Amino acid sequence: MSRLPFYLIVALLLVAGIALSVHRHVQFEVPWTPGEQRQVWEIEAQVSFRAEGGPARVEMALPSTQPGFRVLTEHTASPGYGLTYLDENGARRALWSVREASGDQQLYYGAQVLVAPQARASEVPPPTAARNVVWEPPYDTAAQEVIDRAWARSADAFTFARELIRDFSDERRGENARLLLTQFDRVPLLLRLLDQAGVPAREVSGLLLENGRRRQTLTSWIQVHDGDDSALFDPASGRRGRPDNLLLWESAGQSVLEVQGGTSSRVTFSMISRNQPAAAAVRSQLAEDAGTLLNFSIHSLPLEEQALFQTILLLPIGALVVVLLRVLVGIKTSGTFMPVLIALAFIQTTLITGLVGFLLVVAVGLVIRNYLSYLNLLLVARVTAVIITVIAIISLFSVLAFRMGLNAGLQITFFPMIILSWTIERMSILWEEEGPKEVLVQGGGSLLTAVLAYLAMNNPWIRHITFNFLGVQLILMALILLLGNYTGYRLLELRRFKPVTED
Repeated sequence: MSRLPFYLIVALLLVAGIALSVHRHVQFEVPWTPGEQRQVWEIEAQVSFRAEGGPARVEMALPSTQPGFRVLTEHTASPGYGLTYLDENGARRALWSVREASGDQQLYYGAQVLVAPQARASEVPPPTAARNVVWEPPYDTAAQEVIDRAWARSADAFTFARELIRDFSDERRGENARLLLTQFDRVPLLLRLLDQAGVPAREVSGLLLENGRRRQTLTSWIQVHDGDDSALFDPASGRRGRPDNLLLWESAGQSVLEVQGGTSSRVTFSMISRNQPAAAAVRSQLAEDAGTLLNFSIHSLPLEEQALFQTILLLPIGALVVVLLRVLVGIKTSGTFMPVLIALAFIQTTLITGLVGFLLVVAVGLVIRNYLSYLNLLLVARVTAVIITVIAIISLFSVLAFRMGLNAGLQITFFPMIILSWTIERMSILWEEEGPKEVLVQGGGSLLTAVLAYLAMNNPWIRHITFNFLGVQLILMALILLLGNYTGYRLLELRRFKPVTED
């Protein structure tokens, strides 16, 4: 039969596994290696105002995920106030309300923001330029002169905005610009001029992130649109581009803070930067997006189930080690996948404690099983007796270890008792049929395989990859299918040809 369908299935599994893993790394920024650190900003906004004694309503713009930053968590502190979050056309706002408030009021909003170079912003509709801008004489003439001067030195909307802003800088400020600045503030004036020229633009407010700063205020920037493209300009210098440490707090052209029922309102910001493991930094995002088609995330489960799956997902790694050693190397084991379960027990008990406990239980169990063989019991009864014996041995060793102050001995209870019982039964039968040498070969092979599987499964990098990238399971499946197609010599079988090489 043609092997083409088999190789197509293997190729499909490899491609799907690699694609899913790369997608999670690129889209959700899950790191490839454990211990990676990510920069997270803790930002706190304090809204203060003087209430007039009646109902009060406070509305403040909130940051959202944007290029370079992803909002992880947010919280508020506003005793006595009702709170709701608004989301309109991609602009997020917080609304506090209270029936009666008087005197000084403080409201707090805090957010954890992850530095994420691959983050993307939500869609915000571009502004529409309003050409019917009305000026009073002589400002109408001055405005038109400034627009004509910048228009002549530009080629598109972005270069026009740059030249227009530079005409209001100290170095290039002319008489018309000085006249306009006596009547208007710089940012609203620039927006009026851009509207008159038919260039869509809006004012956005950003927070310059500096570690350890307190009582900072937002800075104004001008966002210019040209079709589907947009660019940010510094209204003071005309420099195009967004600084790496600029977090856009309000990007829809609305007011940052609106207070009804109060006076003297203001908002200040404090911030601090810290590093934390990348896996913890993106965990909330993984859980939030777990329902998407290409993100089957274990992080959406409760923590107890996550801890369970963190161990379960290691089983294919141990199975791959068993397949490699049995198919390619030719090591004999007592039971096909018994070493994997023993390796899982080693993860719970640590390697040295697990080895000592395993050897003690199996050795004592073989002695007792040897006596049971003289009773000529039926198989089911004999295996049941061995199971009870194993339980008694483990209980006895645990009590003795506790009495002797060896707390590590208590972890012997993590061994799979049914598997140990069948292992003792198989080794006992093998001893009777093949002799002690074969028992040592298969027992030693089982222990060697269990140790190698433990080393692979307990590796921090492998634990991280298997837990965070479920596509790895498809890759492991493809590799095991390929190994299952191997029909050549095993390494240990090549010893038969040693006399030929000597001759």
